[in-house]
Order: sequence, then C-alpha cells, then structure tokens
Amino acid sequence: MKAKDHPGVYMPPPLLYVATFLISIAIQKQWPLPVMFFQTNVAIISGVTFLVLGITITLPALVRFWKTRNTLVTIKPANSLQTTGIYAISRNPMYLGLLILYVAIAFFKGSLWTFIFIPLVILGITYLVIRKEEKYLNRAFGDNYVEYRNKVRRWI
Repeated sequence: MKAKDHPGVYMPPPLLYVATFLISIAIQKQWPLPVMFFQTNVAIISGVTFLVLGITITLPALVRFWKTRNTLVTIKPANSLQTTGIYAISRNPMYLGLLILYVAIAFFKGSLWTFIFIPLVILGITYLVIRKEEKYLNRAFGDNYVEYRNKVRRWI
C-alpha cells in the first residue's frame, strides 16, 4: 500500500514561532537591550493593533479550513485547495497572521531581540514550511495551484 502524499513538514509551524520567541527572550536575559520603549503607550497601542490584525487574518483562515474539512496537520494530505476568502489575498494567511501575532507579543513582552529575529522567523517559515507545502500543492493540485500561485502572493 502506497502512503498518501503530504507536504513533508514534520514540525508544527507554530512551534517555529514559539521557539524563536523563547530564544529571543533567553538572549534578552543574557544580553539585554533597552526596554524603555516597551513601557510606553505607543508600544501598548501597537501591540493591541497587531494583536487585532493578527486575529483578523488568522481566524478567517482557520474557519475556512474548518468549513472545508481541510487539515491543519502538515503531515496529512490536503482535502482541497483554498483560494477564496482570505486566501484570495494571501496564499499563507495563517503564517502571516502568526507572524503578526508574534510582533504583537513582542510589543507586549518588550524585547528588541524578538524584533531582530523577525527575518529569521520569515526565512524559517518560508524555507522549512511554505516551500515544502508549495511543492506538495503543485503535485496535488497541478494547474489549479499554478494558476492560484500566479494570482496570489505568498505572504501579502
């Protein structure tokens, strides 16, 4: 019996965000950077703004998956190609939403290291997760995925 094809992403993607955040906090303790900005109203308002934006992007993506009975488990095959709703704006709204939530938490927690690591989070998600998922979606959905990929950007 042949195993079903899947993206081959064995680490749940949210763990990459969490691990990077925890590493940034550990580095902040070892090599502290100034935190005064994070105690200002601007930082609090920015954190709340990013929190609302992150939820606004992530929640519709999750609802879309739930309605179509698609899986969030990256070692299982997709049931369908998501192209409507929030997926008409970003091919990866969950990862975009998680990135924005990461930024929100950075404002609340108050670590410049967390901000410094944002490019690493983007690169990690892109190369360890998204690119594998794109190859899988191309195999699974062929021309439909290629057409979608040509119309909708990877992040935003």
